[in-house]
Amino acid sequence: MSILKTVTPVSHDLGSFEVRRAVPSAECRMVGPFVFVDQFGPAQLALGEGMDVRPHPHINLATVTWLFEGAIDHRDSLGSFSTIHPGTVNLMTAGSGIVHSERSPASERASGPKLHGMQTWLALPDGREEIDPAFEAVSDLPVIEDGGAMARIIMGAVWGARAPTTTYAETIYAEIMLQPGGAIPIEAEADERAVMLVGGDATLDSEPLTLFDLIVLRPGEAMTLRSEHGGRAMLLGGEAFATRRYVWWNFVSSDRERIEQAKAEWREGTFARVPGDEEEFIPLPEV
Repeated sequence: MSILKTVTPVSHDLGSFEVRRAVPSAECRMVGPFVFVDQFGPAQLALGEGMDVRPHPHINLATVTWLFEGAIDHRDSLGSFSTIHPGTVNLMTAGSGIVHSERSPASERASGPKLHGMQTWLALPDGREEIDPAFEAVSDLPVIEDGGAMARIIMGAVWGARAPTTTYAETIYAEIMLQPGGAIPIEAEADERAVMLVGGDATLDSEPLTLFDLIVLRPGEAMTLRSEHGGRAMLLGGEAFATRRYVWWNFVSSDRERIEQAKAEWREGTFARVPGDEEEFIPLPEV
């Protein structure tokens, strides 16, 4: 059996769209450096509506935003501004601390925004958790096409090609599109790997996959992802972390006291503000 465990995500209905969270969960705390895995949509918002995630802080992690459809305006306390579109990966490195917001662009609101994609967080490795904050948007990503499959490598090296996106630990992240009858090998090199079917149908070594379940793969085993009618899947993983990561709200760290410090700083308003989005913020949760 190639499957180590199956994680059924917890769904959160946000009114206009649904978010499915697979990591962290009781069954799976991390997959490689991935300490947070959300899938959202597909959704079509009403005319004039939009997604508005007000400014909020992060520490000791990097956020990775990947869209299948739609657009999101990203702003952060470094002064970065980027409109995320499908085919471009947004990597925001929080390191010692950053604040950002995510909102539907005005141009999307007029026609009713579409939202469909992935939001993941990467824990930063030991010794690098407090690096300087940074931001990059990368569009020049390698594409592999073979056997009725097309894969875009978002981060790391897979199938003999490497994405130019910055990595802090060994990381693999790719979107796989399968045509009817298409297949692609899932390589065995990474310490930890998982696959999530996000559209259509697929099997992994003849085992049918359930939509949105995160399938954690047995280490060291090569296998084949195949689709009868066509499908879309995400492959993610990388090096196993020896040190536990704690997650509280938007903070991730190997040190509980560092999280307490970040909570106090956000409560006291000492984090930097987001230029162009300074009027609103998300308060620190009570629990």
